[in-house]
Amino acid sequence: MITILLTGSTGYIGRRLLTALLEDGHSLICLVRDKRRFDWEDFSEVQLQRIRVVEGDLTKKETLYPIDFNADLAYYLVHSMSSSEKSFEVLEEESAKNFVAIANQCKVKQIVYLGGIANDTQLSKHLTSRRHVEEILQTANASLTVLRAAIIIGSGSASYEIIRDLVEKLPVMIAPKWLNSKCQPISIRNVIEYLKGVALLPSTYNKVFDIGGPDVLTYKEMLMGYARVRNLKRWIITVPVLSPGLSSHWLFFVTSTSMSLAKSLVNSMKNEVVCKPSSISQLVPITLLTYTEMLTLTLARIQQKLVVSSWKDAINTETIDSHFLNYIEVPTHGCFTDKRMVVFTNPSEDVLASIWRIGGNNGWYYGNLLWKLRGVLDKLVGGVGLRRGRRSEVDLKAGDALDFWRVLLADKVNARLLLFAEMKLPGEAWLEWKIKESHSKKVLIQTATFRPKGLWGRLYWYSVLPFHGFIFPQMAKQIIKKSIGPP
Repeated sequence: MITILLTGSTGYIGRRLLTALLEDGHSLICLVRDKRRFDWEDFSEVQLQRIRVVEGDLTKKETLYPIDFNADLAYYLVHSMSSSEKSFEVLEEESAKNFVAIANQCKVKQIVYLGGIANDTQLSKHLTSRRHVEEILQTANASLTVLRAAIIIGSGSASYEIIRDLVEKLPVMIAPKWLNSKCQPISIRNVIEYLKGVALLPSTYNKVFDIGGPDVLTYKEMLMGYARVRNLKRWIITVPVLSPGLSSHWLFFVTSTSMSLAKSLVNSMKNEVVCKPSSISQLVPITLLTYTEMLTLTLARIQQKLVVSSWKDAINTETIDSHFLNYIEVPTHGCFTDKRMVVFTNPSEDVLASIWRIGGNNGWYYGNLLWKLRGVLDKLVGGVGLRRGRRSEVDLKAGDALDFWRVLLADKVNARLLLFAEMKLPGEAWLEWKIKESHSKKVLIQTATFRPKGLWGRLYWYSVLPFHGFIFPQMAKQIIKKSIGPP
């Protein structure tokens, strides 16, 4: 058993690596920006005894001291790809420098860093920043092992969901010429195996390894490969006239990605991301999944509702910051509210399950066309829109993205679900459901709260009030009407 310092433990890859390391019997020190986001309920009491959660923000040096622990190994799984295009390079540099200071103080023997394949001479801003992070981490006292990956395919991964959105929604695609660039995708399962395999392995110290699956494909071939697995007929026409700006907007409106992430992806697509030969297959022998196997496994995990983590759960909007759980106290002063109370006789657990299924593919129970229109309008002004969906069709936890909402509280014990709006608004909005029981009377309480900012906020509230007048009452009633027991 070794002691491991893990950054990004609430992120897409870190969340999965955390579980894998615990299963191997290791002790974990998880550095998080907000302890409240940590998935405490997902671990047993025995596992929690081997987890220590430390709060600190790598972009803010003053939050990281004093550090009073030592570790054998540290994983650096932090990136700012979804942040503002103007700031992500600065944020990544600051985070890496502060991490080196922590690693030195904790006296770690090895740092393992997951970056991006960067073998071209003219790299995109994103890949250039990733290389710069490597250079900063090399200044640490510990030995550095770098794993560079291209597109990672798995349930909840950004790359997979963008591929899915494009192929599922568009029978015919007019796409940029960069779709002919080559890529070497890798399964999230194989990434986790490599991350575990290099841990305290001296033969990997101070070395860089490109990791990828067995298939080298163009982005066009990847899209068509998904179509074949799904038995869909699709046609893709590549043209040279789509500029990076137009391509970014096209990707932003068709998929669930954010604009900043769309720009980073489009700019990186100009670079071919193919692995250089290395000794990683001998040092860490694993069975690599083919692209078709990755997709088949991913689709099965989603169908079985076994999505552990999603890229969309990262906090990357301008609406709220990393300490979004501070919004959990719904204000009352200076707010407009829409409160609906519906008495019901169904079993409370059935109604609760119905609440927990709201959004995503299941919709909002009433006025779904209007909800979709609101999502389109949000996209048009640069918001997240309604296409993010949800990580799981049946499970919710604090921090989850839920269409254009963020889950602040998902408390089944006390029958309360609280959401905070991430759509573009002239104010702040909350949406809450509670179940109250007294003297054999059961009531569903649905409350929408809006705190306006200035005159525009008040005008906005009154402009949407007519829609609220028939959507919210019916939504509360439909939650009860369509309530079913847990699967």
